[in-house]
Amino acid sequence: MSASKKTVTRSLLVASATLLTLSLTAPAFADADPDTGPTESPSPSATPPANMSTLGGERLGRPGSQVNLGGGAPVLPKDVTARSWIVADAESGDVLAAHNAHWRLPPASTLKMLFADTVLPKFPRTTRHKVIPSDLAGIGAGSSVVGIKENETYTVHDLWLGVFLRSGNDAVHVLSAMNGGVAETVKDMRAHAEDLQALDTNVVSPDGYDARGQVSSAYDLSLFARSGLQKKDFREYCSTVRAKFPGVTTKGKKGAATRGSSEIQNTNRLLSGDSDVTAYQGIAGVKNGNTTNAGATFTGVAERGGKVLLVTVMNPEKKEHNEVYKEAARLLDWGFQAAGKVQPVGELVPPKDVDTTAQPGAKASGGASPGTGSGTGSAKASSKPVAASTGAAKGGSSGIGVALGIMGGSLVLLAAGVFLVNRRWPLPDLMRRRR
Repeated sequence: MSASKKTVTRSLLVASATLLTLSLTAPAFADADPDTGPTESPSPSATPPANMSTLGGERLGRPGSQVNLGGGAPVLPKDVTARSWIVADAESGDVLAAHNAHWRLPPASTLKMLFADTVLPKFPRTTRHKVIPSDLAGIGAGSSVVGIKENETYTVHDLWLGVFLRSGNDAVHVLSAMNGGVAETVKDMRAHAEDLQALDTNVVSPDGYDARGQVSSAYDLSLFARSGLQKKDFREYCSTVRAKFPGVTTKGKKGAATRGSSEIQNTNRLLSGDSDVTAYQGIAGVKNGNTTNAGATFTGVAERGGKVLLVTVMNPEKKEHNEVYKEAARLLDWGFQAAGKVQPVGELVPPKDVDTTAQPGAKASGGASPGTGSGTGSAKASSKPVAASTGAAKGGSSGIGVALGIMGGSLVLLAAGVFLVNRRWPLPDLMRRRR
């Protein structure tokens, strides 16, 4: 099939999937009110809908597990109880296997990936902000927080460490205030989700706190992760195991102001480990979440032997400690063993502004755009693994960082703001942290 015919076919598939998704999402959006704070969200149905979006492939809209096993491919792990999950090649976008991939479920704090992908480029990490009471208004009861205090000053770098490592809703609200407020940030996130073709997602609260009408899917969360991982700062923050976070300013006997700090550790247990979970070999992020209605959710990216996989797991029925990480690890293990031995059941679609018509081996033209103050510029073209700095993230733990490159096609940000990529939408060099 010619490249032009492939492009037309893909456009038709995306258009039909878009129409189906809009028809499916209309009733769920009726209760959403972006101008109000978080409200109680009804628990999701115990069974997936009969009709789901087919964006990325017809099989991704089917209920149940979808996989095309080839010769020598291992069977799917039997002990995965999540309502929805997906395993995909992070570079090519091929979906190796999926289970209810487009089931629209509460996302919990995995929605912070979309928040970060939307807001990270807007503020240089050195920007300082003094917190006022209104910045912390509307944080949901029982929210995870990093411990931000009124009348204290924090850098944007501090705030993002709070978002990624401690899933701090207080840090999200402060950054949202800097971005024009919660309502404006929700509007920006919705627009960015649409650009990413994340049509299962409806944003009501930027921190992922349970809210009526707030939903996403394993498919969309994988899109958010894949987009975020294009950004250097996103990769750095999501792979940081531990860091120092500013404390409260105190005055000594002589009136001198001092401000200590405390260590915070990433709550992603495949990255930091726990009593019943070891750090996963090759893990590089991304984000975890847990709320009453969403249950446990997790999206992770890992690299082994030059292969980079994305996995998303939503709401395991088995409620054992750290179950979401255990199931994610099983799916990653399967994915690395099955890579090259299965036929894809679908694909992660690229954003609307990505040109996927370039053929393998073609060279992109145009100069790379310089990065923003937050270090989110595009990566240079890479045809082989490139070692990055072995130091930890600024303010993070030392002696942990190991940077590995990821093979991918050329990625150039043109002046017109359009990505031209080799084949699809490869990841640039991925910085990761491991023990």
